Amino acid sequence: MVDSLLIIEDEPLLGSELREEFAEAGWDAVLAADLAQAERFLFTRNLEPLVVLSDMSLPDGNAMDLLEKVRTKGLPGEWIFLTAYGGVPESVRALKLGAFDFLEKPCDPERLQLVVAGAARSARAQRRLQDEGRARGSRYGPAAFVGRSPAARQVRDMLERLARVPFSALVITGETGTGKGLVARILHHAGPRASEPLVEVNCAALPRELLEAELFGHEAGAFTGAKGRRRGLIEQASGGTLFLDEIGELELDLQAKLLKAIEDRRVRRVGGDRELEVDLQLIAATNQNLEARVAEGAFRADLFHRLAVFRLEVPPLRGRKEDLEDLLLLFIDGFNARSGQTVEQVPPGVWRRLAAYDWPGNVRELRNLVERCVLLAEGPVFPERWLFLGDVAPGDETSAGVHSDGDRLCLPLDGSLGLDEMEQRILFEALARNGDNVSLTARVLGTTREKLRYRVQKYGLKTSD
Repeated sequence: MVDSLLIIEDEPLLGSELREEFAEAGWDAVLAADLAQAERFLFTRNLEPLVVLSDMSLPDGNAMDLLEKVRTKGLPGEWIFLTAYGGVPESVRALKLGAFDFLEKPCDPERLQLVVAGAARSARAQRRLQDEGRARGSRYGPAAFVGRSPAARQVRDMLERLARVPFSALVITGETGTGKGLVARILHHAGPRASEPLVEVNCAALPRELLEAELFGHEAGAFTGAKGRRRGLIEQASGGTLFLDEIGELELDLQAKLLKAIEDRRVRRVGGDRELEVDLQLIAATNQNLEARVAEGAFRADLFHRLAVFRLEVPPLRGRKEDLEDLLLLFIDGFNARSGQTVEQVPPGVWRRLAAYDWPGNVRELRNLVERCVLLAEGPVFPERWLFLGDVAPGDETSAGVHSDGDRLCLPLDGSLGLDEMEQRILFEALARNGDNVSLTARVLGTTREKLRYRVQKYGLKTSD
């Protein structure tokens, strides 16, 4: 595809020479003699030039006024201005409007070719970013929350409403695996900040010391290993959206700093002596009951109320089993495309087992199941043998090939149990032997209470807590 170059020049001889030079260089060069003709090319004929090379002063006005109209309408392309008597005010205004360069006449032809080539590279990069942004926007529209159930329709309706308003903060609640991350991406990409960055951080994935530096950034020498300055994630999200997943795991002192940053719209890097302005919308997600955490003193009430300007609860899959068909077919199509498989038929027995299952891991568990079955399928039929739905209830070990031997739990490695099922049975047995006490079981298994609680919720196990 030949790139378009729009030349706006009122001197006929110079305009013709420029058009011929750039046409010989491989451009689709179009010449406009004044601003009115240029406007017709841009707004009526929908010409989308990669680069615009324009004289500054034209018979019917200043070309910078046209650039301002173009920027208002959000049209892409880089602009280069030529002028015989340009001054500092004109060049400053041109750069503020986003002009690529400002050159004085007469301009050396070789230099002009180099400047136009640089503008073309910049415009192509911007075009790629816009195309990617549009692709993300279509991928993450409210319709991306798939389902025909009343619960799914209610979530989509709320997403459509929220995408139209510039909210400052929002909390997404729901069990692990329900799609809280998807909801956050929809809110960003379908909202007014879609062209700005979306920065995601899992508060449970980093230790407290690293999390503070990641969120707020740090100056060189702020702590051992801080060899250089680093912009924090809050700074990086300025103009866009900061998504804090598992916010219930945030330490109390970091909660206080986060609240101050939200309220003041300023952050101070670790080891820094000045505050930096930020402008962002904050989306937080959690699988915990934050109101209960507030009552326990484990979460700040003022931060909770600041975040909960809007609340959106994502329902568990067991509460919207009408959506199983839509979700399953969607995942099958996706993994078919990735793997080159051609799975098309789902036997009635598979549908019955899927509908009878309670889905403790929610949509994430369904997605993992579909990936396994599609990749291991040997034809167009969705294989039932790889479902691994744990049809045998925990504790009924004999029929599943699972049995206890004193302090040992023996698990089959013949493919009858998947990794999740094995982990579920290990946790069930460990909890049973420790009176369903999470803290005691965590010590016995050599893990933290938070990590064990996450898995207990994931598999829907009962505890004395």
